[in-house]
Formats: sequence, C-alpha cells, structure tokens
Amino acid sequence: MRVSFPFSAIVGQDEMKRALLIAAVDARIGGVMVFGDRGTGKSTAVRALAALLPPIAAADAGYQDGTVRKGKVPVPFVDLPLGATEDRVVGALDLERALGAGVKAFEPGLLARANGGFLYIDEVNLLEDHIVDLLLDVAASGENVVEREGLSVRHPARFVLVGSGNPEEGELRPQLLDRFGLSVEVRTPQDLAQRVEILKRCDAFERDPAGFAEMWGRAERATVRRIARGRAALAGVVMPDAVLGFASRLCIAVGADGLRGELTLMRAARALAALDGIAVVSAAQISAVAPLALRHRLRRAVLDETGSTARIERALEELAA
Repeated sequence: MRVSFPFSAIVGQDEMKRALLIAAVDARIGGVMVFGDRGTGKSTAVRALAALLPPIAAADAGYQDGTVRKGKVPVPFVDLPLGATEDRVVGALDLERALGAGVKAFEPGLLARANGGFLYIDEVNLLEDHIVDLLLDVAASGENVVEREGLSVRHPARFVLVGSGNPEEGELRPQLLDRFGLSVEVRTPQDLAQRVEILKRCDAFERDPAGFAEMWGRAERATVRRIARGRAALAGVVMPDAVLGFASRLCIAVGADGLRGELTLMRAARALAALDGIAVVSAAQISAVAPLALRHRLRRAVLDETGSTARIERALEELAA
C-alpha cells in the first residue's frame, strides 16, 4: 500500500494547512483555492490530509450503483487532469444499451469517485470554463445529475474541492473564484533553515516511507483527534451577534461583493474555534480567517495598489482601533 507524506511533517505553509483543516471540519465552507509557485507542496498537503483522515463507511464513499457496500474504506482522493472530458468528469450514459436492453447503463465519472473525499484540480485556472462551472455547481449542491436524450441519473457527489494554480499562467474568472470558500497564497520558502529542513524530510521519506510515517505517527494521531473533536463540537459553537456585526463591518470596509464572503467568514471562524476547542467565537477567530475568506472576493481598487491581504489587515486594524 502506498504511503503518503505525513500532513504533520509538512514544513511551513501554515496558512494552507489551516485552510485545509477548516475545510475538513466543515465541508459547507466550499473548498479551498491555493494560489502560488510550483513545487510548494500543494498537492502533497491535500493528499496527506485525505490519507490522514479516519476511514469512512464504504456506503458513503464513491458512487453506489444500486449496491450496498459494507465496512470501511480510505477517504477518497481524486486528481482531476486538465485534459479530462466532460463525460470523464460527470460520467457517461450508454444510450445504445439503455434503449436496447432497457437498463440505465451508467459509467461513473471522477465526481462519483470523489464522493466522501477530496477532488483536487491542479492549474484549475487553465481548466475549461464550462468544466469549472460544472464542478462548482456540483460541489455546492452535493449531487451530480447526468442527462442524455431524456434519460437521467442522479448520485451523491459530496466532496471538498481543492484547486491550485499560478496566477501568472492565467487568472480564474472572478465569479468562479468567488465560489471557492477559502483562498490561500503559498510562496517558495526564502528562509535557509526551512529549506534545508524540507530537503531533509523529503530525503528521509524517499529513503524509508514507512519508517518516516511511523516517526510522525504521534503527531498525525493528534491531528486526527483535533479534527474529530472539531467536527463533534462544531454545531455547539456559539456565534454572538456582536461578532457577526464585526464580520459584517469588516466585509463592508474592504468592499467584499455579495454576502457569500460573510457567510464563509462566519463558517470558517466557527470551524477554527471548534478546531481549537473554543466554545464561543470572538473577533480573534474572525481576524484569523479573514484573509482566507475574503482576499479573493475584493474588487480591485484603481487608486489602491496594495494587495488584498494588506487591505484586509489594514481594515482589521482600523476596526480594532
């Protein structure tokens, strides 16, 4: 069995790891978009988190074609290639067999395989727009519908959508980017000690994957417990009106379009509080997740050359004053 690089052993990239943990606690947040340089551990982190999570009931994983599976299976991790056709993504109906034999012959696609787990798209900004539209619609509804010539098949498709890309190679349309719950920026580490530690850990993993994973076993189990506690506590975390007011004032101050940003900000702050064992959300949690939830939803200010993150941080400072 293939051994994944331990999530806990990933050096740096704290913002990306935090966003993924938040999404693992509350899938309603709507997935994570990771912008940044190549070779910064984006797919490694997502694959590692999927491998870290406890096995799920077989009946909840993948597409169930009328059969009931028993037992537990690993959390699905599906990598969607750029050249994937629509049929490969959503699945295909065999019309000839359906009309000739009178049965619904359905070949499940990547969305079916991802049910209950993670769907990862590298360079999502280069994916065809209609495929991205489709993915986001399914991710929001939790259901995939395939229709051909009057025939229709529906199946659950509940997954955490994670996209990554380099903005220099093509931007994602703003209305699509807004549909991702959280946005993360990753950069190649410039700290020498950090880079050396990355090299050492990668080398140790390549030499002895099982031994390296065992060495990080305690930290991995602690992360699993943290996620499990967060999921269990999520529904009971209190969001005071004063904190909701703070979140709304922040969104107004930075000029976030629509209300999706505020909803995501609320959900992400609640999930972070649950992860940290905090029963009542405060402005501290809102401030911690604000860049993740809002930076990709800001209109570009012609007279303001500062980046989105800087604008959010400045607004937070002004609101706290």
